[in-house]
Amino acid sequence: MAFHVFVHRAGKAAIRRIAVLLVFVLALSGCDRGAPLFVVRAVAAGVPSLAPFFDEGQGLGRDQRVQALTAHGGLQQGDTPGLYGGSKQPTICDVVRLKKFLTDPANERKAQAWAAALSITTAEIPEYLDRLTPVLLRHDTLVTNHDYKKGKATPFNALLQTGIAILVDAAGLPAVKCSCGNPLRPFEGDTTRIKVEFDDRNEEWKGYEKSSVVAVRPAPRKVQRLALVDVDEPDRGINRPVGTTGDDDTTFDTRERRAVPDLAGTTFGQASRRLAADGLAVAFEGGGLPPDDARVTASDPPAGTELRFGEYVMLSVAGGSAEGSSDSSGSSGSSGSAGSSDGPTSTSPSPGTSPSTPGPSTSTPSTPSTSPSSPSSPSSSAPPPSSPGTSKPPSSSAPPTSAPPPTTKNPTASSAPPPSTPPPATTSSPPTSAPVTTSAPPPTTSAPVTTVPTTGAPSTVVPSTVVPSTDGRTASAVV
Repeated sequence: MAFHVFVHRAGKAAIRRIAVLLVFVLALSGCDRGAPLFVVRAVAAGVPSLAPFFDEGQGLGRDQRVQALTAHGGLQQGDTPGLYGGSKQPTICDVVRLKKFLTDPANERKAQAWAAALSITTAEIPEYLDRLTPVLLRHDTLVTNHDYKKGKATPFNALLQTGIAILVDAAGLPAVKCSCGNPLRPFEGDTTRIKVEFDDRNEEWKGYEKSSVVAVRPAPRKVQRLALVDVDEPDRGINRPVGTTGDDDTTFDTRERRAVPDLAGTTFGQASRRLAADGLAVAFEGGGLPPDDARVTASDPPAGTELRFGEYVMLSVAGGSAEGSSDSSGSSGSSGSAGSSDGPTSTSPSPGTSPSTPGPSTSTPSTPSTSPSSPSSPSSSAPPPSSPGTSKPPSSSAPPTSAPPPTTKNPTASSAPPPSTPPPATTSSPPTSAPVTTSAPPPTTSAPVTTVPTTGAPSTVVPSTVVPSTDGRTASAVV
């Protein structure tokens, strides 16, 4: 009898455990299933806007039919070599005409709405336009576009097709759609959770691949010139100074081979700037960009491998937490780092001349009204980390000894967790009774992301959590 009661109770306990587990699994699957997507409106090349700021019939800008390229989808920094294209045509965007239109008193209401979308005043419009550079998209690109409705700039998520002519700012961020003059801001959503809506005017175009869609984040410093690729002659590269329309272009051969530099031990920020200066692009597997102070452990292909202009180098980093792809770039412009982002020239910077790297930050989604005249980047103005060649932050605390522990030279590296679980500590001195301890900071969580639900029913937006990399894994959103 006692045995029967025991079995009966044990069976009921097992059933309760199974029920709790089942509820937990269903809750998780329900959260994933209910997570909203970012609704994105497709905008095809050459298709007029229904609510433009500028009459597209007046020839303000000209889109071109450009073959879409298969790219490392996700995030790319604005100074990525070959991210944008150019052509031999003298003008793909008439900046002078746009300036005249926006400064005409007859268009004052439109000018006010246009300036408000970019967080500048109408008096700042001429100077702002003078700092922009016309380019052609070489990838299907996510942006926050704006229609002009009822006297106001109405923002919406948009996917601009390859070949659309735009103006970019000094951080390489899309700023204006040339054909209609509509202001553009960075896309603030998760590039992996988008629902692109095509329609009878903007039908799905040939070459569209959701996995190759990119969103642009600010270059880690103010860009002096953009390294473009001629969309008609891909073997021809174009160095275009920022703020010029093509008259001061210089050309180079994109077929010229360039060696991958030795980047092990440098920070991610230093490595990305070095690769950009050498005409190579950065790739990183994962949900977003690693912090600038994350240490590079390896590259693929390895140092010494020769690549063509704009080819990708995959970086592996240790420590730090990735910037989620749903994080906002903040605003357009420079992050405050010194130097220029020139295209490939005979005077490429040497490995030891990389400017200081901004410290890490926790990015939060920004609104389209962030000021482009006082730009920010995913990194903050925290003290720069140590230069390449300095000692790496320790992965575990040393056993207590009579000597004081060494101090780190990297004030920002304290926020990066160790790259992997350290092996048992050993020492040449006799073992002590004090235990060896390891410490790691808690994971960083990004701010909640506000999105547009894909269904008519209300949905709850669950804040995304970014877990720091603790195993030195290689991660792929493109920088």
